[in-house]
Amino acid sequence: MNSGGDHPSPSNPSAAPPPPPAAPSPPLSRYESQKRRDWNTFGQYLKNQRPPVSLSQCNCNHVLDFLRYLDQFGKTKVHLHGCVFFGQPDPPAPCTCPLRQAWGSLDALIGRLRAAYEEHGGSPEANPFGNGAIRVYLREVKDCQAKARGIPYKKKKKRKMPPPSVKGLNLANCSEWSKKGLLVSNVWHDLIRV
Repeated sequence: MNSGGDHPSPSNPSAAPPPPPAAPSPPLSRYESQKRRDWNTFGQYLKNQRPPVSLSQCNCNHVLDFLRYLDQFGKTKVHLHGCVFFGQPDPPAPCTCPLRQAWGSLDALIGRLRAAYEEHGGSPEANPFGNGAIRVYLREVKDCQAKARGIPYKKKKKRKMPPPSVKGLNLANCSEWSKKGLLVSNVWHDLIRV
């Protein structure tokens, strides 16, 4: 007689065996770990607001307040307009200007939080981390820090690789394509056949 439920026994061979213990999940990547920490920190920030803010009530103003709050933990010296070292990348002496969060750190943080928001069920259209006001704020921080620190932020240009030639046809010269009446798909088709 089986008094233990649906566990397999000699008298109840049709009962399913208990599932094997769950295998431990692989360790998170550095990015995933940081994203989880950032998400938890932001959630804690919202809970500590008076009154507390739920994630469904969160908007871009809460995100902007969070970014300003984080400035107090920054490690990047940002010279004020009246500072004698304003605009100097390597000041020769210390000054009393505030430490701030670096623009690049804030930009990366927003990227991680934007991804985490959607992973936690938020819709991309309502994502407060992707709001235009956040992009404007980050651009202003970037410009301000570039001027104050004397470090211009320039977009890294992608290195151009010389295009390959196919059977004497120079793919870099698009007018040659049109002269010969070739389509890109035909060129790739020829490459595959060779």
